[in-house]
Amino acid sequence: MRIGILQTGHAPDELRSDFGDYDLFFRRLLGEETFDYAVYTVVDDVFPESAESADGWLITGSRFSVNDEDPWVGRLVSLIREIRASGRPMVGICFGHQAIAKALGGEVGANPDGWVAGASVYQGRDGQDDRTLLAWHKEQVLKLPDDAEILAGSEACPFAILRYGDAALTYQAHPEFTADFIRGLVATRGQALSDDIKIRASAADDAEIARARTSAEITAFLKAGRSPAT
Repeated sequence: MRIGILQTGHAPDELRSDFGDYDLFFRRLLGEETFDYAVYTVVDDVFPESAESADGWLITGSRFSVNDEDPWVGRLVSLIREIRASGRPMVGICFGHQAIAKALGGEVGANPDGWVAGASVYQGRDGQDDRTLLAWHKEQVLKLPDDAEILAGSEACPFAILRYGDAALTYQAHPEFTADFIRGLVATRGQALSDDIKIRASAADDAEIARARTSAEITAFLKAGRSPAT
């Protein structure tokens, strides 16, 4: 199964030699042998020919905003709508989570409480089934599209994990990140964080993170939702 990674940003230059770029994070998370991957650096205006260029799609995180007026953001929003119409499954992470929500009729804006960074606990729909993931965002989904189902959230981020039937599964947090990478982000892109948030984010522990569970969830969603032609 061919998965198209729509890369909407790059890891900081200072961290890339140690951790790789954002496409590699997802190859590691899901497994190099699990899918056939094709990478499109849409942040650099490299787009697929169409929604049919892959059997499923994954949209990465980014330091940019889905509300930016850069042409590539508008092209991505249009592509998301095209993918939705094609019946191919999508997974969105952070920026990707927000971009899918915006493309399908939701609203994205600044978190009223400011930055969310580091290990964050998200509660399932029944108030149980907690999971901890690593977050790094100052914007989030503020208004849901009509067909979005909330799978999990927190006080700081009520719409943290969303599902749109068989069409899309999205996460505000970063299941692909490691605690060491979050510490690297604090050092390279954390100038706007308060000292308290820096300390909390830097204290993240990989042992707490539901990475394997979330990887399995994403893999199962993409495989179950493969397009009829594959």
